[in-house]
Amino acid sequence: MLVKLLYAVISTLIPILCITVANSAYGEQLSAEVRSASEVQSAKTSATYLLRIPKKQNKVTQLSQATSDVVSVTDVKVNATDKGIELILVTQNSQKLQVKGRIDGNSYIADIPNAQLQLASGESFQQLKPAVGIAEVTVASVDTNTLRVTVVGETGAPVVNLFDSTQEGLVFGVSAAASTAQKPTTTPQQQPQTEQNQPPIELEVTAQPDTYRVPDTNVGTKTNTPLRDIPQSIQVIPRQVLDDQKAQNFSDALRNTGIIGALVPASTNADIFTIRGFQQSRVILRNGLRDPSRIDSGRTQLTNIERIEVLKGPGSVLYGQQSPGGTVNYITKQPLSDPYFAANMSVGNYDFYQPALDISGPLNSDKTALYRLNFSYNNSGSFIDFLSSRNLLIAPVFAFRLDKNTTFKLEGEFLDQQQDSVNNGLPASGTVLPNPNGKIPLNRNVSEPTDSNFRYSTLLNYSLEHKFNDNWALRNAFHVRFVRNNQDIFFPTGFLSDGRTLNRIKSSFNGPALENTYVMDTNVVGKFKTGNIEHELLIGFDLFRDFFASENIVRQAGSLDLFNPIYGQPLGSITSTSNTKTRNDALGLYVQDQVKLFNNLKLILGGRLDFTENEVTNFITSQTTSQSDSVFSPRVGIIYQPIEPVSLYASYSQSFTQNVGATFDGSLFEPSRGTQYEVGVKTDLLNNKLSATLALYQLTLSNVLTQDLVHPSFNIQTGEQESRGVELNVIGEILPGWNVIASYNYTYAQITSDNRYKVGNFLVNVPENSASLWTTYIIPNGNLRGLGGGFGIFYVGARQGDLNNSFSVPSYLQLDAALYYRRNNLRLALNLKNLSDVRYFTPRSATQVYPSDPFTVVLTAGWEF
Repeated sequence: MLVKLLYAVISTLIPILCITVANSAYGEQLSAEVRSASEVQSAKTSATYLLRIPKKQNKVTQLSQATSDVVSVTDVKVNATDKGIELILVTQNSQKLQVKGRIDGNSYIADIPNAQLQLASGESFQQLKPAVGIAEVTVASVDTNTLRVTVVGETGAPVVNLFDSTQEGLVFGVSAAASTAQKPTTTPQQQPQTEQNQPPIELEVTAQPDTYRVPDTNVGTKTNTPLRDIPQSIQVIPRQVLDDQKAQNFSDALRNTGIIGALVPASTNADIFTIRGFQQSRVILRNGLRDPSRIDSGRTQLTNIERIEVLKGPGSVLYGQQSPGGTVNYITKQPLSDPYFAANMSVGNYDFYQPALDISGPLNSDKTALYRLNFSYNNSGSFIDFLSSRNLLIAPVFAFRLDKNTTFKLEGEFLDQQQDSVNNGLPASGTVLPNPNGKIPLNRNVSEPTDSNFRYSTLLNYSLEHKFNDNWALRNAFHVRFVRNNQDIFFPTGFLSDGRTLNRIKSSFNGPALENTYVMDTNVVGKFKTGNIEHELLIGFDLFRDFFASENIVRQAGSLDLFNPIYGQPLGSITSTSNTKTRNDALGLYVQDQVKLFNNLKLILGGRLDFTENEVTNFITSQTTSQSDSVFSPRVGIIYQPIEPVSLYASYSQSFTQNVGATFDGSLFEPSRGTQYEVGVKTDLLNNKLSATLALYQLTLSNVLTQDLVHPSFNIQTGEQESRGVELNVIGEILPGWNVIASYNYTYAQITSDNRYKVGNFLVNVPENSASLWTTYIIPNGNLRGLGGGFGIFYVGARQGDLNNSFSVPSYLQLDAALYYRRNNLRLALNLKNLSDVRYFTPRSATQVYPSDPFTVVLTAGWEF
């Protein structure tokens, strides 16, 4: 009842608060202005006004003035900002300066032909590494009347904008190229900033660069934080990797992280995977909000995904109930401030084809309203008999700058997934184990040609951010997802000793199953100091509600001879029925402090209190049962940087998942708890173009349900499972045009306490060793510019097929390759997957072992501008 009451009160108040904030923002006259540098109160504010253009533009505009008078620059200052630096040329006549800017490789160079440098310290100014992503700043005289400003970026040319300051002089606002995919530009004309003559405000837009390395992430702290400042292993799969590999689904993407892909392979209709030995429990994040999807109820489409962030280990301190192994966060594509258009068509074997469209741009002249629309249609057959699927995705996004401090985004997604028949695997006997009848054909389908499965999903989302000042902000986000899912599937129940006959049942929904999910997250984030100690404080709460209702009928089905199948046999009697509605409510209160004790010593302290409630209504028995739990989840981490590019870290964190049910004596189950200790090192190499993480961890899952030996039809919570391992991840650019993403994982995951399974048995589908390497090279210059290729190696060791460890599946090595041609607006790619046509298997049980996809070819042609 407490959860219900709090949920009702808070869910009523927060929308009112958000509307009030938005109305107050509109109550002020909507500004179409960017403040001049003279209005900036402190050095840290000016970078927030930097304007950006889409990554496809590469033009530099000259700034001119009517006068040619020589102006004296008496001092040069460099101030740190939240996005880079301010480079200030101190002069009393900044309006007379003539600035001619250009891009040269990783450098922004501006010549000022009517200026003289008159510094007390000498004739030039230089500062090395003034900020992350900026290698060098130089101001020097070219001749007696010409001044040159050079800013060198570490990963690319920096983003530069110019401002006048009547108090100080000419201000160059500089941010590192790594933070945006948009290339630098100067303002079209430098003018005195007055109330009647100011440039319009633009919605600040960030997108991922055309490189593999992503330096910052939100998933580890709910704030934009450099990866090396987070004491936990995090991997980011950027859009460029997805495009280079032509990843079609969740499994294709996650194999780059060392995660043992999906527990169920790509030919099924579900996102199921394991991280650090533990299977995920429905919880996936979308732009930082929980976006659960019930098992076997749909696969994520990647068309509108900008990147995938994988947080290894417990994340309950920020996101509530989840698997101890880790968290996957999808970041969707956001609107761009200048027009953008991309159209692609992919075709391949097994009747695969996929047209896709991605368009974006401003909705008004001052670029305070932007949009983006992604569309794709995916049709695919399979090597498995009568198995095919069709997926339609429509995903619009709108972003609005309500005023200089308030932004509002509205996002939608409609997904229509249709699947003919279902892949439920094959028995271990005849695939990975001997069978007296020989090998079962791998294209055999144990389901029926008439099986079908459809899923309609509609998502609506908004996010609102209001900055009170440069240090404090309020953020609120909400999304609702409506799902309608139909199931009409044959399941295997046992394989007879003759090695031929598979017993089956048929499970059908009497009408579509309904699932509605509501999620709201509200927090305040702020920066302040206590003495010389810097803090970034996050305080917030989130609300979660999930309804799931279904009426299910299970019948006996005709057995199937896997060596001579006869489909279409009559169904048997009904063995069970169910008609239930399940409601899950959760309220989470969280706090986190990122503490900077010194420049090279940082702490993260966090804690969260969750209130969860599960209620199940059985319409057949007219009974309702409920269970409530409250759980506290802590996290402590420390980061030490002996030198700037290297971070040594250690952390302790916990997670939880609710266990619904009771013991024989009626005692309700306690939540399962995941507890992790992790140490590691993170480093940035090759001038911050290449990043690597080495992590060692021990992760224990306690309060696991296991059989009550005294009352065998009940469970008790004495089970425990443990995973220990080492992970090495490398991602980035080795040389210009040469990118790489690689990982190695050693995982030792076993049962440490159980009444049913032997202690020491290994967990299902978890190899001790796994590794991946994907690398591409695109010729950057010359007549062959844009021509290139890619090559990938993916290794997975032997894995156990069940908790009894009664059988295992062998290791495998898969090879992929690709050819590319990218010139001007044209994009061509030929992707070859599973070059050696190796046949490997993914186990789920003794009756469900899934064969891999054979050699496949995908040809893609695209046009982008």
